[in-house]
Amino acid sequence: MESEGVQDGAAGAEQAPGGEKAARAEERLEQAVRAAEKALIEFEIAVETFRIEVENFSRLHEQKLGPMYARLEELDARILQARADRTGDPEDLRRAEEARARLAPIPGVEELMNGWMDDQGLFPEAVAMLTDQPVKPPQRVRPSEEARKLYRELVRKAHPDLAQEESERERREEFITRVNAAYARGSVDELKELAEEWAAGPQLKRARSAAEELYARLEWLSQRKEMLTVLAKELEESAIGSMLRLAPDDPDGLLDEIAEQLRAQLAEREAELASLLA
Repeated sequence: MESEGVQDGAAGAEQAPGGEKAARAEERLEQAVRAAEKALIEFEIAVETFRIEVENFSRLHEQKLGPMYARLEELDARILQARADRTGDPEDLRRAEEARARLAPIPGVEELMNGWMDDQGLFPEAVAMLTDQPVKPPQRVRPSEEARKLYRELVRKAHPDLAQEESERERREEFITRVNAAYARGSVDELKELAEEWAAGPQLKRARSAAEELYARLEWLSQRKEMLTVLAKELEESAIGSMLRLAPDDPDGLLDEIAEQLRAQLAEREAELASLLA
């Protein structure tokens, strides 16, 4: 019996190092997951910030330059038509017809809107009926440094990816939706209120994950990063994103520069049209 006890003790001593090794491996894996989570959140913050910048710049671009682009299209169509009237060439006539088609209203829209709109948009009477106040042009919203700091802190604390239970994930998703909306508006006061709300709310106690769950978590984080990478690339390569990256510190100045170029093109088109009609 004593011999068996000694053997059992020796076997336990042999197994202990292996158990400690597995525990250390799982601990390192858990640390890797936590690091990946933090890195993903930072990346997601950067992508969301750039998305908001692109969206706001797109709105300002349309507000400031949209009418100039529309006028250029109109002048181009009139130039093609004037040239076709002069030459009578079938190819010129075809190009003029295509240009007119691009400017024409969508068939049936006027009937559908009961005479409320034409190719220029809603009639003033329709606008007066649909709203009690004049339509305000979109305003440029660029979150301040304080707003950016508050946003980053809130996302780090409340990001849904940090949840381990479905109910907690849903709570975080609803909260982050409100955080994103406040950040898009550049509202520091709203972000401060949300920070206070989160601080007063329940905090989830995180349990130690099993090795299999940690591996699955790492795989999910990797897939999420790939998706965000694709989104970031699409934003950067979009027309508005490319323009914004040309002058990230002075996008308004870039718009002024483009507006000046468009005014020069408009003057050239108007002179060409006048020459053809003379």
